[in-house]
Amino acid sequence: MSERSQPPFHADHVGSLLRPQKLREARDKFAKKAIGAAELAAVEDEAIREAVKLQEEVGLKSITDGEYRRGSWNKDFLEGFSGVKTVAGQIEVRFHSDSGSVAGTPTGFRIEGKLGRPRGIFVDHFKFLKSIARHGVPKVTIPSPTLLHFRGGRGAIDEKAYPTMEGFYDDLARVYAEEIADLASAGCRYLQIDETNFAYLCDDTLRAQVRSKIGEDPDALPHTYAKLLNAAIAKRPKDMVVCMHLCRGNNQSQWVAEGGYEPVAETLFNEIGLDGYFLEYDSPRAGDFQPLRFVPKGKIIILGLVTTKLPKLETKDELKRRIEEAARYVPLDQLALSPQCGFSSVVEGNKITVADEIAKLRLVVEVAKEVWG
Repeated sequence: MSERSQPPFHADHVGSLLRPQKLREARDKFAKKAIGAAELAAVEDEAIREAVKLQEEVGLKSITDGEYRRGSWNKDFLEGFSGVKTVAGQIEVRFHSDSGSVAGTPTGFRIEGKLGRPRGIFVDHFKFLKSIARHGVPKVTIPSPTLLHFRGGRGAIDEKAYPTMEGFYDDLARVYAEEIADLASAGCRYLQIDETNFAYLCDDTLRAQVRSKIGEDPDALPHTYAKLLNAAIAKRPKDMVVCMHLCRGNNQSQWVAEGGYEPVAETLFNEIGLDGYFLEYDSPRAGDFQPLRFVPKGKIIILGLVTTKLPKLETKDELKRRIEEAARYVPLDQLALSPQCGFSSVVEGNKITVADEIAKLRLVVEVAKEVWG
């Protein structure tokens, strides 16, 4: 078996990297109006060059900008659409970590008018990344369109703008398709959709809240979201690879959702026209590999076996053993390896060091070479 030449690669990664202190300080100064947009952009450019160098040096073939131009993995993108306002969320969760758990409410979004896309959102970000990534395929990560429904439901969508939900979903798919089309025109051929809500629908407590808080059937919602996602990516170029990362929450080493993929697996793998899935499998909270029996031929499962939440480094033997376990349900040539999530979904980042981050990325690359050649 040989190394995969096209994404998703046998050694891949989710996207975000720990922010350098200089970049964090620049963002703080910008927020306080102590520096202007041009000065912030210059610091971002320098940091992204270093992030690209780091990824290339550890041997990764998928290259991101570390999400260094964002404060959050989702808000910076979703607020780029007209008609979207950030509000308090409706879904109540518990943020878990190895030291315990605390109650919280993820950011919500309200649709206050017709959705529009007045300009490219991450298009220029991609153009800069493409111009400096010399030894890999530049990848863009964007939040799933499902976030603009899941965190508030029908009650968070203005009824004058959208008297029917069909009209809302059509417009949401359209504005996403516009961004994807411009990314494609800029040369993007590797796109990742970061999706939390399919993972949340694996958690019994959150499924109950879907019924009580947003008035949706948690069994029907995956089918609705599958249609939305398909419409959003329907016009992508044939040579654009689109993958999905299923995230269970990633905020300063905390997570939210627990439970295996069984409740959504059949819909997830067979009703959405994606090329691959980054699945979190770094701890028992993700369940076992049995839901992978629904994966059809041709789709790639990237096993997130290396945690980004803790500094402890996994061993090669344990990673290889778990890859073998997964291969009971999906052929080995349809599997790949990655960290379980990004290292810094928000500016603050997870509670690990840059040295830990590099060691984990190197481990992914080394194990992939030993397993797949």
